Amino acid sequence: MNRLTRRIGDASTRRPWVTIAAWVAALVLVLPLAGLVGGSFVDDLVAPGSQSEKAMELLEERFPEASGGSAVAVFAVPEGERIDRHRTAVEAAVGRVAEVEHVATVTDPFAAGTVSPDGRIGYVQVAFDVPEMEVKPEQVDALNDAIEPVRGDGVVAEIGGDAVFINAETPTSGAEAAGLLTALVILVVAFGTIVVALVPIALALVAVAAGLGSIVLLAHATDVSTAAPTIGAMIGLGVGIDYALFIVARCRENRAAGQDNATALSNAMSSSGAAVLFAGGTVVVAMSALALTGLGFLTSIGLSTSLVVLFAVATALTLLPALLSLLGDRIHKGRRHRGLRTRRAKKSKESKESKESKESENTENHKSPEQTAWWRFAHHVSGRPWPYLLAGSAVLLALAIPALRMETGFPDAGNDATSTTHRRAYDLLAEGFGPGFNAPLLIVADLDSPGVDAAGIPELARRVADDAGVASIGEPRFSTAGDTVVLPVLPTTAPADAATSDTLERIRGIIPDNVAVSGLTAMTDDLTRQLSDTLPVFIAAILVVSFLLLMLVFRSVAVPLKAAVMNLLSIGGAYGVVVAVFQWGWLGGLFNLHETILIASPLPTIFFAVLFGLSMDYEVFLLSRVREEYDATGDPTESVARGMAVTGRLITSAALIMTSVFLSFVANPSPLVKMMGLGLATAIVLDATIVRMVLVPASMALLGRAAWWLPRPLDRRLPRITVETMESEESEDTVESNESDDLPPPPEPTPAPTARIS
Repeated sequence: MNRLTRRIGDASTRRPWVTIAAWVAALVLVLPLAGLVGGSFVDDLVAPGSQSEKAMELLEERFPEASGGSAVAVFAVPEGERIDRHRTAVEAAVGRVAEVEHVATVTDPFAAGTVSPDGRIGYVQVAFDVPEMEVKPEQVDALNDAIEPVRGDGVVAEIGGDAVFINAETPTSGAEAAGLLTALVILVVAFGTIVVALVPIALALVAVAAGLGSIVLLAHATDVSTAAPTIGAMIGLGVGIDYALFIVARCRENRAAGQDNATALSNAMSSSGAAVLFAGGTVVVAMSALALTGLGFLTSIGLSTSLVVLFAVATALTLLPALLSLLGDRIHKGRRHRGLRTRRAKKSKESKESKESKESENTENHKSPEQTAWWRFAHHVSGRPWPYLLAGSAVLLALAIPALRMETGFPDAGNDATSTTHRRAYDLLAEGFGPGFNAPLLIVADLDSPGVDAAGIPELARRVADDAGVASIGEPRFSTAGDTVVLPVLPTTAPADAATSDTLERIRGIIPDNVAVSGLTAMTDDLTRQLSDTLPVFIAAILVVSFLLLMLVFRSVAVPLKAAVMNLLSIGGAYGVVVAVFQWGWLGGLFNLHETILIASPLPTIFFAVLFGLSMDYEVFLLSRVREEYDATGDPTESVARGMAVTGRLITSAALIMTSVFLSFVANPSPLVKMMGLGLATAIVLDATIVRMVLVPASMALLGRAAWWLPRPLDRRLPRITVETMESEESEDTVESNESDDLPPPPEPTPAPTARIS
């Protein structure tokens, strides 16, 4: 892996303008093509094999008129007034709605009696001739335009319903730019120069632009979730900046150690470049594992995010070395050079070069590991491993306690921002007709199969209506062939209410075998159940794959086990914080939450994939340096201290950047995106502080040399993958001469400095 990334980097360095031109051409090709032939986003909420899926398939086959999507146009007037005073304007709006493309039928609220008891709120039922998931945003916009004139008469008019909610585009807050600005400030502080700070951000933007364009093209070929672009951009910005940061920092470190520009960059690509390739691959594996859930919208999120991460890795391995080679010495100059320029100009050429070399080391603040606070703190923790291990674990477990009371449910329109028309329509309908109006169910009977027949439908309707959770049941609708019947049911409770799920379960318990319950509420309930059933399998698969990958890289059994346990602790802590804020309402005002909401049922699964992948990034960058130092010193405690000394500032800067990017998404109006932003930011903070600074040195001190133990039979049979090894610091000629050999034996252990612990 080291040789591969070195060669890729060297090729880009030799032909920087060709590399840059290739990326420009790729963007020029992808982005316009996405605008021309790219698809629109839609959430495939079908749980394969569920009762709701079977019912929808039956309707599409035999009763297509009943399988079409539906929307609701809601009209309301202030308290004390009646909507019938604006009958002419409302009926004109109904006529305009009927002319919208794919609208099959429209009801008149006055003729159909769909006016609230106080006469203040009325609604128009809109039926489409295509399924809900095939209704385009253009049709929703046309509906909104059709009712716009009514608003001029002092009438509140909103568009809602399942088809509108499903196809609503995920809004943005604009706060993402603040996250990028914060990242820029952190990079300037870390590197001391604006030129170096701009490079990682520029690369991240290129990766995200190419990735989002590819996601739009993917939407042309398959269904892609409306949340996929936002999640992809969130992860892409974070890893894109971090991957470039790791390579730039290693290049500057090599330069400060006396290497010339070309050698420093080549060695950085061999070492940190290989770590970036492995870390990015881990994130891609974790996100691709979302396909194991069998759910289309999660699979699309996993594939979309993987595309953006792949572009982030590609820019770091190709575009970054090209840019660094063009920048030359400017990439290594920091703020401390400014005060020295006058004195340098007065020196002779030889003394100027000598002075610049010495000042270059000062510019990089190139201290030996023993001079850093990270080294001293690591030895301090290693000297008292049990107290630190127990205290750190206790903090993470305490944060994870709320996760034990996590209640999940699929987000409905009532969870969206009040700035959206479908949320305002949801509130008006709940006010005028009860909360259950927003949770319609469809009872579908296959009269050609054994069970209830046409004559038994009235009795079935009576039994369903007798349930305490049912508010009303509509008249049965028969297909033209008379082989299928549909009964609309309205529960008494809201879509995400646990009582609605209980009502659905009771109804399914009394219906015959040839009857099924569907509708959006039933579909999302089935989806939530499938997510709960598949989550353990999903977690186990990611743990097994990550264990095997880390065992290959670090030639150890204990290190992958430790990494898995610690990642589970940090993820559990993030789960707990999200539950405390969103479900319990703690500090809700700080995050602009005006009410408590259930945790979105897809979130635990998406969380685990993303967080496990990102946590592995820091694990690889830290432990690869620890292993490098262990091969050099043979001292397990000193190797951890030196590894932390070299990577501590870098990982902290990377974590601050990723945290600022994720926190910027907390301002997003979408509750799902808001939860994602807070949860990811929390996990990164916990991972970069408690896990990397406390639990890693404490556990490695307790494990000692056993941390790097691997049974000899496994050692002989497993392929060797090297990341950040001492070999990577050799010149290319030396590497080429040893290509046929195994890994070179580590040098004789050198005495480690004695740590003073106060």
